[in-house]
Amino acid sequence: MTGVSVIIPTYNREKLLHRALASVIKQSLSCDEIIVVDDGSVDGSRMLVSQIAAQSPVKVRYIYQENKGPAAARNRGIEEAQFEYLAFLDSDDHWQKKKLKLQVEALKQNSGYLISHTGERWLRRGKHLNQKKKHLPKHGDIFEHCLQLCAVGMSTVMVKKTFFEHVGTFNEDLRCCEDYDLWLRSSCRFPFLLVDQPLTVKEGGRDDQVSFQYRVGMDKLRIMSIKELLDTKILSREQANQACQELRRKSIVYGRGCEKHGRAEEGKVYLDLADWAEKKVE
Repeated sequence: MTGVSVIIPTYNREKLLHRALASVIKQSLSCDEIIVVDDGSVDGSRMLVSQIAAQSPVKVRYIYQENKGPAAARNRGIEEAQFEYLAFLDSDDHWQKKKLKLQVEALKQNSGYLISHTGERWLRRGKHLNQKKKHLPKHGDIFEHCLQLCAVGMSTVMVKKTFFEHVGTFNEDLRCCEDYDLWLRSSCRFPFLLVDQPLTVKEGGRDDQVSFQYRVGMDKLRIMSIKELLDTKILSREQANQACQELRRKSIVYGRGCEKHGRAEEGKVYLDLADWAEKKVE
């Protein structure tokens, strides 16, 4: 059905979830449903959502599952979503009031795009944080940017539901970097439509965030994603060269890091992978 489903995965975020939900309910373009996927919370999240749902002019659906990680929670939301446009919001982030309106309009005016993202405002412990140039979102063919880092903010994304028929859903084997993995698989196939306004407010700097908990070894997961994508052989020659160059760079950094910390055997695996990637560049 034509309309917007908003998917909010959450895990023990009772104190922040209220703000996220409020930012969706107050949108200038009302969505058609909000799906909160509770990934095994043991705090008061269920009661909070129930209280908000009772007063919300927007339908709020609460789904509880055993803890499986953010990828599984988002996939459950995708499976449950009933409308054409899917927007994702992490429970510790929030939106500016015109976020849905401007993004839906952009996708309707540019019908060749299946996915859109927006600019972000970054906060760390409540204080504004300037983004480095490499973190600024890009428009169109963003594959090379996605190889370098997680170039798309999860809470900025809106897709047409058919998008997942082409690229698959989030890899549930990944407890972290599942978004990096999906953007790689999708940016090699499709251009990304950028709404170049800071319509999403991203909160950081807390130790309950997955990116903090898995900060050591994140490049190991990204290396795995690049190698798996190369193994599919769906990349063009130019894309394969870009992927091999980035795989080599990341593998050298990670391999040398392993050697520095006394894990010589693991380090050799990644330095050998760097050599393999270098030989693959045409």
